[in-house]
Amino acid sequence: MGLKKYWDLLTIITLSALLNILILYFPDSLARKVLGLSFILFFPGYVFITTLSPNKQELDNLERLALSFGLSIAIVPLIGLGLNYTPWGIRFIPLLISLTIFNVIFAIIAIYRRSTAFEPWVPWITMERVKNELEWESSSKLDKALTIILILAILTSIGTLSYVITHPKPGEAFTEFYILGPNGKGSDYPTTMTIAQNATIIIGIVNHEHRNVTYYVQIWLVNLTWDNTTNTTIIHEMYPMPGWFNVTLPPVPVNIEGNWTPQFERNYTFSINKPGRWQVWFLLFKDKTPTLPPAPPDGNYAETNAKNLILEAIKGTIQSLKLNVDVRP
Repeated sequence: MGLKKYWDLLTIITLSALLNILILYFPDSLARKVLGLSFILFFPGYVFITTLSPNKQELDNLERLALSFGLSIAIVPLIGLGLNYTPWGIRFIPLLISLTIFNVIFAIIAIYRRSTAFEPWVPWITMERVKNELEWESSSKLDKALTIILILAILTSIGTLSYVITHPKPGEAFTEFYILGPNGKGSDYPTTMTIAQNATIIIGIVNHEHRNVTYYVQIWLVNLTWDNTTNTTIIHEMYPMPGWFNVTLPPVPVNIEGNWTPQFERNYTFSINKPGRWQVWFLLFKDKTPTLPPAPPDGNYAETNAKNLILEAIKGTIQSLKLNVDVRP
């Protein structure tokens, strides 16, 4: 019989190696997704149960099939749990390598166990063997109908699972909006300044909205206080600062494996010409920017409906950032 005696286990070794090649060179291919299902849901349990029970009389075909799926569902999380206590963690590449090693090692052990078995089990699928396994000839009409329904249910479940995995729902849509200090770090912000002193920060945006988005950034200089009596925010002064801008960005996927990289960043230099405790608010709008009322003679929008932008930002209904600045004479 030669190598034909081990055709199933050699096939699993070959397909496991092939999946690694597909992931490396053709990560978005349909073949990678289809093969990945078997790699996770069938191969680990199959090589494991074949290692444990190489003889024909130990288990019948249906039991081996069911245990292959069931054990795979148990083995994969256990490998992930083990990776969680290693420096690599539960990440895609370490998990792929670990499962590949598991499949190959146990397939090799299963080949050895089958070669020494006194009556080895070798899967040959023919209609006659399927009928014998199902005891088709001796079954009643009701049993035959129930068997057909069961097979259809299994095929439907596998098809549904395959579709869900190969056509995943898009992840949560969101936008990264951040400001950094002049050195590109989340520190050294210009929180203390003198009148007319120039200060620089970095404004960053990353689009994870799964579509092209035009972003509008408004920048306001605000003086406000909190009234403990009425539990309300009182805006005393609100001035538009120069440097408003808009930018259209394509969507980028969330990368949890590699190093984070910025998509759009812009240096913003500003100065404040009045002493006091101020807040510089950065408001982010998607696709369109709200209409502002006519500019007041003194430029202070605190007595106009524009103050609602800051109030909504405080509530969190407008995506925003703020920088507290103490301006000294």
